[in-house]
Amino acid sequence: MSDFVKDAAWGTGVATVTSDGTVLDVWFSELGLGDFPPDREKPEVDAANPSGTFTRGAAVAITSLAEPPVDTADVYLRLQLLSHRLVVPHSINLEGIFGLLPNNAWTNLGPIPPTLVPEVRLNLRAQGQQLHVKSVDKFPQMTDYVTPSGVRIGDASRVRLGAHLAEGTTVMHEGFVNFNAGTLGTSMVEGRISAGVVVGDGSDIGGGASIMGTLSGGGKEVIAIGERCLLGANSGLGISLGDDCVVAAGCYVTAGAKVSLPDGGVVKAAALSGKNNLMLWTNSQTGAIEARPRKGTWGELNDQLHAHN
Repeated sequence: MSDFVKDAAWGTGVATVTSDGTVLDVWFSELGLGDFPPDREKPEVDAANPSGTFTRGAAVAITSLAEPPVDTADVYLRLQLLSHRLVVPHSINLEGIFGLLPNNAWTNLGPIPPTLVPEVRLNLRAQGQQLHVKSVDKFPQMTDYVTPSGVRIGDASRVRLGAHLAEGTTVMHEGFVNFNAGTLGTSMVEGRISAGVVVGDGSDIGGGASIMGTLSGGGKEVIAIGERCLLGANSGLGISLGDDCVVAAGCYVTAGAKVSLPDGGVVKAAALSGKNNLMLWTNSQTGAIEARPRKGTWGELNDQLHAHN
């Protein structure tokens, strides 16, 4: 994409590696945009871990964030730049990251190759200890690497590294935020923000609400929710919304869904993508999805829930 930022980036920290040198993850204790500072060096760390892996110092320099990542350490730096809010979703190139990230067992001892889990578990049990496997995935939870200021997260396992949570955001226990996605201002998240989705300031993603991402089904359009929008409980959205829009509870609007307009016309929902001041709901008598212009507010966010994050 031509609108990727072309900034350089750098980071120093520690990497978890296997005995053959495979990098499982990198946590960056220092990172930033720009050229690698001349006074920075990778930490002098080289230690064996109880999990059978090794911890080693790491230093990464990226010439341009507009270019695709080249290895696992490069990807981890980009994901942490997002979660540290140094860049916003869709502003950096993440092409090919699934092929560069190993599938790890994420445990209380850090990342372990899944094939080593039985051996590590046996060794620990022989010492009277337990191995806890939190997930088996390419992405860890964000809070094991980045704890952004001014946010609340009810269940940290539901926010992936690479999520971008703006100051004032609250993610409730059933909320979910994927990588290269998130909020751009104060928001309530009780539903799912899928990969690639961005949510504007003052918007509320209601309980069980779902916003379609770009990973499944070949979707290419970036779904964006504007400012001061409300997705009602158990609603769903496959188009973008402008500002001051409401999708009623239980109404699922895909791009190809037929929507009835006030003048009696019918259009595909994609034709309404990005429009401001829309009200979308399902007619309880006919089952048709209807769109109407709206004025005023839906009540807006409760300031007390977000003021002291």
